[in-house]
Amino acid sequence: MEVVRKQVTADELLRMPDDGFRYELVRGELRRMTPAGNVHGRVAMRFAWRLARYVEENRLGVVYAAETGFKLATDPDTVRAPDVAFVSKERVEVVGEVEGFWPEAPELAIEVISPGDTYTEVEEKVFDWLDSGTKMVIIVNPSKHSATVYKSPNDITALAESDILDGEDAVPGFRLAVREIFA
Repeated sequence: MEVVRKQVTADELLRMPDDGFRYELVRGELRRMTPAGNVHGRVAMRFAWRLARYVEENRLGVVYAAETGFKLATDPDTVRAPDVAFVSKERVEVVGEVEGFWPEAPELAIEVISPGDTYTEVEEKVFDWLDSGTKMVIIVNPSKHSATVYKSPNDITALAESDILDGEDAVPGFRLAVREIFA
């Protein structure tokens, strides 16, 4: 991840011309994200497809793709874009249609680890999500065929390929065998 040093606002990020890269804004600092590789994209899509199908069948809300920015903080602004996100129907109805970034954290944020991600970068994202009100953050590790579920800094569950992931109160009723993410 390349860090570009210049204080930027969420509005400036939204108006930036498309240069082929994805960006996140972390406490006013613009961070260019490298494009996802083959495995990352495949794993993120497998998870997103299963989650979106469940959410749609049960009319629970909206599942968002990786390009969707969520504004987590202001002054300085933070806009994060998880690989997959879920926002409940109730919150979508309250907020309404939004042209720019979603104005708050999703109930669920899913991040798929890329080969270039550092532990520090992944941990920073997890805590940004949790600190902003996300109920559950799932970190998917394609190289280890595992997932780690964070509900708070102290409530962390490591899941192996043989385990079942449960959406609990973030996505009620959603259950997925971890092995299905990597099949």
